[in-house]
Amino acid sequence: MKETLDMVTPLVGDPDRFHTLADLERMLMALPRLPTDRCRVALMVRRVQEGEREILDRMVLAPGEGVPGDRWIRKPQPNPETQLAVMQKDVAELIANGQPLTLFGDNLFLELDLSFTNLPPGSRLRAGSAILEVTSTAHTPCKKFQVRFGEDAVRFVSNPELGHRKLRGIYMRPVEMGEIRTGDLVEVISRVPVIAELKKMHV
Repeated sequence: MKETLDMVTPLVGDPDRFHTLADLERMLMALPRLPTDRCRVALMVRRVQEGEREILDRMVLAPGEGVPGDRWIRKPQPNPETQLAVMQKDVAELIANGQPLTLFGDNLFLELDLSFTNLPPGSRLRAGSAILEVTSTAHTPCKKFQVRFGEDAVRFVSNPELGHRKLRGIYMRPVEMGEIRTGDLVEVISRVPVIAELKKMHV
C-alpha cells in the first residue's frame, strides 16, 4: 500500500501574521484544556529537501529509522533522541496565525497536552499500531523558526516561566514498529513519575 501525500514548499513566514509576545501570552491563557490521555493524529509531515514538506496520510515507523524519507535520517550522525518532532496543534495554530503548520518542520501534530507534567521523558504512547517514547532532548527554536514566525514567537516558546508547557514541542522516538494514519488514536500507555524525572535532571 502506498502512502498518499501532498507536497508543500514553505520557505519564509509572512511578517504581517507575526503575533506580538503580549498577544501570544494572552491567547495561550485563553486556549481550552486539551486531553491528557488520548487524542487523534491531526497532521503528519515528512521533511524532504530544505524547505520542502510532504503531508502524509500514513507512515510506518520503526526504531532507529524515524519517519521514512525524512531528512533526520540523512544527517551525518542522526540523534536517536530526535527522530520525531512533535507539537501541540493548538499552540502551533496560535503561533502560525493562519500560516500552514508545515512551516514548523515538525513531524506530528497532536491535540494532546504535551507538557512536562503530563508527558515527562520516558512516557510512552501508542499511536496507531506504533509505540512511541518521549525523549529528554529539548526541542528549541532555531533561526528558521524566527524567520517563519518572528522574534516574539521565539521569546514566547523560550520563556523559562512557560518551559513546563513545552510550547515548541517535544521529541519522541519509536520503540516498537507500527503504522500510523491521520486520524488514528494516540493513547498514553505509561508515564514516568514527574518527581523521579526531576531528580534525574538535577543529578
